[in-house]
Amino acid sequence: MACTSSLQPRLLSSFVGDSLLHPANPLRPLLGRNPGTFHASLQLSRTFCNLADLLFNRRKQDDLLNNKRKRLRPGKVSPCLHVPDHISRPPYVNSSHSPGIASGPEVHNERGIECMQASGKLAAQVLEYAGTLVKPGTKTDEIDKAVHQMIIDNGAYPSPLGYGGFPKSVCTSVNECICHGIPDSRELEDGDIINIDVTVYLNGYHGDTSATFLCGDVDEEAKNLVQVTRECLYRAISICAPGVEFNQIGKTIHDHADKFQFGVVRQFVGHGVGKVFHADPVILHFRNRERGRMLLGQTFTIGAGIEHM
Repeated sequence: MACTSSLQPRLLSSFVGDSLLHPANPLRPLLGRNPGTFHASLQLSRTFCNLADLLFNRRKQDDLLNNKRKRLRPGKVSPCLHVPDHISRPPYVNSSHSPGIASGPEVHNERGIECMQASGKLAAQVLEYAGTLVKPGTKTDEIDKAVHQMIIDNGAYPSPLGYGGFPKSVCTSVNECICHGIPDSRELEDGDIINIDVTVYLNGYHGDTSATFLCGDVDEEAKNLVQVTRECLYRAISICAPGVEFNQIGKTIHDHADKFQFGVVRQFVGHGVGKVFHADPVILHFRNRERGRMLLGQTFTIGAGIEHM
């Protein structure tokens, strides 16, 4: 996740990574953090397309009106897509209870690791395919339909669908939408950046991943934003191993962001993932003193969030 606000009146944000990790062997958030607390709360309603603007934009409305790029506006959301009855659903689908973060770390046995590898591999393949659809004129709703079809063709369930009322099978977050944007009728425009967040539920396990893609001719500011955030992500991945403190993830991301005079977004976190979509541990992406160490057989996501200071 990244956002930038420079002298140019434009705010961009993206999840460059929400990568599935196995601490001993790296595989290829509707989570928000309340500032000042360690408790992570679920953002169950729609993440509005101008949420980054609400959280981080310190500029006057007049500045935004002078922007050469139009502010992002939600389009029309089409009905939910059908999932065949034979495909297994996560427990939260059609439940009257709001999902929560499962307490305690999930440590996988050999079968669990194999299942996580399978769900992670499918999620990565779907994400790669979704990226090929990014071009000016493509509607994010069209990306959702293509992702949905590929997931169910592989016998899996699109995890976001029905999670806390989320109406789509993938999250598409364009420009100033930080994360968890809802696909709609808006067409991608030349110069946009778009994060696509894919999670699949296969054989009882969630595979969760995301990446940010460039649409057409993207300016250098946005390219730099995406590149530095990607570097933060992979540096954080590289330190993961059993026994490493989780707070080293935040330090690694923060240290690299500092080199480019970027700040780090604190409102969103990574999370444990496995049989449960969102679970402990909560992964903070900035310097912190929270305790906890990585365990062999544990899987979790990392999202690197930066902003221009």
